[in-house]
Amino acid sequence: QVQLVESGGGLVQAGGSLRLSCAASGSILNIFTMAWHRQAPGKQRELVAAISRGAVTNYVDSVKDRFTISRDNAKNTAYLQMNRLLPEDTAVYYCAADVIDRTNTRKTSWGQGTQVTVSS
Repeated sequence: QVQLVESGGGLVQAGGSLRLSCAASGSILNIFTMAWHRQAPGKQRELVAAISRGAVTNYVDSVKDRFTISRDNAKNTAYLQMNRLLPEDTAVYYCAADVIDRTNTRKTSWGQGTQVTVSS
């Protein structure tokens, strides 16, 4: 079984920064893409940023030039550095990982989410 644990959310003023972390643990053989999604109240969950094992990244247009996704493969951890935060970035942020476990089963695992609130 694979577990993802997010941390680093909180309350910040507009223009501020936060850094989210997502640590994967458990029966992991390999992790391919890691990604951050978010869901604001009354809205659908959306992909914010993703990073391949080889560090190829992609971002939703609304966060380009403000957010940076990175990962440490040795630690099975992904990060999301969020700068120049806006009130519309307020959401629950979820980490997702495309994992092959030690039974050679490939699936997407999700974290429990961390709240990010940006005040104006």
